[in-house]
Amino acid sequence: MSVLIERKAGERQSIAIETTDPSRFAATKRRLTAAQRQWLASSAFEAAPGTFVPVPDEAGKLVRVLVGVDANDPLSALGALPRTLPEGTYHLADESVFKDTLPVAMGWALGAYEFTRYRKARRAPAKLAISTADLKVLAPLMEATTLVRDLVNTPTEDMGPKHLADAVKQLGKAHKAKVNEWVGDELLKANFPTIHAVGRASHRAPRLIELTWGKASDPKIAVVGKGVCFDTGGLDLKPADGMRWMKKDMGGAAHAIALAGLIMQAKLPVRLQLLIPAVENAVSGEAMRPGEVITTRAGITVEVDNTDAEGRLVLCDALSYASEQKPELIIDFATLTGAARIALGPDLPALFANNDDAAERVLAAGRAVNDPLWRLPLWRPYRKMLESYLADMANSGASRHAGAITAALYLERFVPETTPWLHLDTYAWNDADRPGRPRGGEALGLRAFFAFLQQRYKR
Repeated sequence: MSVLIERKAGERQSIAIETTDPSRFAATKRRLTAAQRQWLASSAFEAAPGTFVPVPDEAGKLVRVLVGVDANDPLSALGALPRTLPEGTYHLADESVFKDTLPVAMGWALGAYEFTRYRKARRAPAKLAISTADLKVLAPLMEATTLVRDLVNTPTEDMGPKHLADAVKQLGKAHKAKVNEWVGDELLKANFPTIHAVGRASHRAPRLIELTWGKASDPKIAVVGKGVCFDTGGLDLKPADGMRWMKKDMGGAAHAIALAGLIMQAKLPVRLQLLIPAVENAVSGEAMRPGEVITTRAGITVEVDNTDAEGRLVLCDALSYASEQKPELIIDFATLTGAARIALGPDLPALFANNDDAAERVLAAGRAVNDPLWRLPLWRPYRKMLESYLADMANSGASRHAGAITAALYLERFVPETTPWLHLDTYAWNDADRPGRPRGGEALGLRAFFAFLQQRYKR
């Protein structure tokens, strides 16, 4: 991770960054020279969160940067600096507010990101020199986060079902994993009918991509990611404003692929199965129609009440297939419902789980690594909202109430009650630029789930 570099012992070339806040500002100023205090007075810097001031020495050379921070928000503390400070190398001063430097350095790296596939970088980001221990932890996390952001930011013409398959194959090659895929009508022959039904209208064939890795004797886990590379809504066509950013509807797949990479890079002692149902929900003469009934892989018949509730359809066959392998844990990621965003906003992914212990552990892991999640209930009385008059169930219903919950309840039908299952309804997106959170694709929940798996599968 080039924006984070190892700080050598005795290094004197980098510039100190000191974080402070109004309660500590008086002590901060006492460490400065009279000329530097006068400089602060003329700059009107008062250590308010989100502000900073470069501090020169007597010769006018930049020697320190004072940054006002919120002591309760280490991740955002330095997020705006890599692309606003002059190019060069900086380090965290010992006098800073935060004793744990890891989240502060992570915020710096998150803020340094820029998507450059279609235009040149506006400028090189400033670098932060950190300890070897912090660098070892952060480098793979930032690589995975960058992968999620890049995949989600890439427009659909360059991120269709085949491109997702190529990303999985590249990952498999790097870690000597086995990759298999079923494409087009092969999905019907292999009994993945709902994935085929959603993707059959597109000129780009739908597919299910499977990666397997690890020793057969290790505990099996399945990671599933919704890979809807573009969602028009199908015949229940979205309006223009609802369709504008639907390139990001494969954000669940991006998270799943990145998490698989972290698992393999860390060599966690698991038998990993990664499943990516990859489709484009398009409109053509082949499009699935409202009112059709699909017999899913699990044998459950589903009436298509709304073709825009397609994510749960592609996921249900993948979850059924994962369940057949009898894993001890199933995780799925999906940009599944607008209802989750209405309930929790863009920053809090909605967690659903059929196992309280697993849910509490992943929530705790998220708090520990500054990647918060919020659990919503699998309120089973709401299953009535998915009733069909002619099939076992419908993929949606007439009510607009509890949309995130009913979507999760739909998925739950395809997972055995005895198999711990964690479902994350994530936004995978930043609507606007914020410190450490540039506009565009975002990894939300990735670090939480990796920390959870690290704790669960300690060597």
